[in-house]
Amino acid sequence: MIEAIHHVQLPMPQGGESRARDFYVGLLQLEEIPKPDHLARRGGCWFVRGAVQIHLGVEPAFAPARKAHPALVVDDLGAWRRRFLDAGTPIVEDQPLAGFDRFYVNDPFENRIEFLAPST
Repeated sequence: MIEAIHHVQLPMPQGGESRARDFYVGLLQLEEIPKPDHLARRGGCWFVRGAVQIHLGVEPAFAPARKAHPALVVDDLGAWRRRFLDAGTPIVEDQPLAGFDRFYVNDPFENRIEFLAPST
């Protein structure tokens, strides 16, 4: 039986770690966690908050995940919308999903990330 998702991995280009930290730590308020030594030499970085882990791995032939994406449930969608707009991060609005309001943003590498909250 599958019990949970441990992490989601998104691609990033080589040398993008600083931009990843600015977005995932600075804007999304995740915490960076160390990669195991045998994986750290490949580049990339890992982030966590609670049970959510997002790993960014270096892809030599980098192409962003424009369709595949993590969907992050948040407690206040409006506050996140304002946070992104204040940071100059464009938002892509979408129609509600059954029981959820949502929108998308792109990380610095054009990977799509969905933010959703229960409809009120």
